[in-house]
Amino acid sequence: MQLLIATKNPGKFSEISEVLRSLPLELLSLRNLGIKDEVEEHGDTHEANAILKARYFYEKTGLPTLGEDSGIYVDAFPGELGVQTRRWEGLHHASDEEWVEYFLKKLEVFPKEKRTAKFVCAAALIFDSASFKKPHIFFGETHGIITPQLEAPLKAGIPISSCFRPEGCSKVYAALTAEEKNRVSHRGKAMHAVKNFLEQLLV
Repeated sequence: MQLLIATKNPGKFSEISEVLRSLPLELLSLRNLGIKDEVEEHGDTHEANAILKARYFYEKTGLPTLGEDSGIYVDAFPGELGVQTRRWEGLHHASDEEWVEYFLKKLEVFPKEKRTAKFVCAAALIFDSASFKKPHIFFGETHGIITPQLEAPLKAGIPISSCFRPEGCSKVYAALTAEEKNRVSHRGKAMHAVKNFLEQLLV
C-alpha cells in the first residue's frame, strides 16, 4: 500500500517518514510524484489546512493521503504566527535563514518569560471515499522556549527547530536525534497517533 505524504517540505517529510517507516507502506512525497501544485492554505485552523491538503492531493492522485499543518505560537506575539507561521509578516518568500533571522531579531527585546512558545500540529488522513467526507484527524502539541540564538545548524524547511527548546529538554529540536525529537515534538506526537491508527487499519 502506498501513502502520499502531502508535503514538499523535506524536513517535514523526513520527520514523518521516520515515525511511519516501520509500517508496511511505501511512503511517497509530492516531489516523488513530480507534483508542483500549491494548495491555498486559507483555513483558520491547522486542522482545516491539513484537511485542505489531504483532500486536494487525494483527489489528484487517488492515493491514500496524509495532510499535515503546523505552526508556532509565541507569547511575545499574541494573535500572530500560528496558521500564518511561514507567511508571518509577509515572509512567505523568505529563505529559512532570512525567516529565522527576522524572527529572532524581533524577539531580542523580550525577556525570557515572554519567549515561551508552543508548537501545534494537526494531521488529516484520507484513504477512501468515506474518509474523504470525514477525514481522520490527529493532533500534537509541545511547549517550550525560544532561545536567544540558534543552537544547532538549520534544517531545511524547519528553521525554528534550531531555536526552539522543548520543556524538559536541554537541547533545541534540531540538536536532538530523529528518535529523540519524534518522542517530544508536536509533529512526532501527531504522527505516532497516525501510526497507531494505521497499525490497526493494516492488521
